[in-house]
Amino acid sequence: MRNPTLSQHFLRNPRLALILIGHSNLKKRDTVLEIGAGSGVITSALSHRVAKVIAVEPDHATAKKLRENLHAHSIENVEIIEDDFLNIKLPSGPYKVFSNPPFHLSSAIVHKLIEAENPPEAFYLILQKQFALKLLNTDRHYTSQLGLKLIQKYQTKIRLPLKPTDFTPPPAVPTVLFEAKKIN
Repeated sequence: MRNPTLSQHFLRNPRLALILIGHSNLKKRDTVLEIGAGSGVITSALSHRVAKVIAVEPDHATAKKLRENLHAHSIENVEIIEDDFLNIKLPSGPYKVFSNPPFHLSSAIVHKLIEAENPPEAFYLILQKQFALKLLNTDRHYTSQLGLKLIQKYQTKIRLPLKPTDFTPPPAVPTVLFEAKKIN
């Protein structure tokens, strides 16, 4: 159930969610924060790959559908937080992020993650390609102020391009899976 005011573009295919997760460094012992969990396509895939998923979904109707879907599949390692990601307290222990967040919140989300008292070990976000390119450390594209902050703490790269048909509704802009891994 899509709320048009939230700029939501849900992944269509659970198999694609597994493929995308396969392009990450997520491990079985990890706690993973998912921003904008939707009805649970990525949440379900994550729940089979990691120890714990913290699924953040601000929309009440969508969060209800997420709970129903997880219950129907007997998934128990997911904690649902029904709130705006920008309002929540981030985990105090080690965690990673894997998410398909609303595009209009991408910049605010990256800011919150990298400026957090306890930033994630790595994060994987489905982003508009144009925005993702500005977060890379490269001579080929303009690096934004946010990108300059990010690359001081993280190695960044675009892991995979996505197709508009991978989503419902299809986004009007090119999208990619973006990776940021903390520099040790």
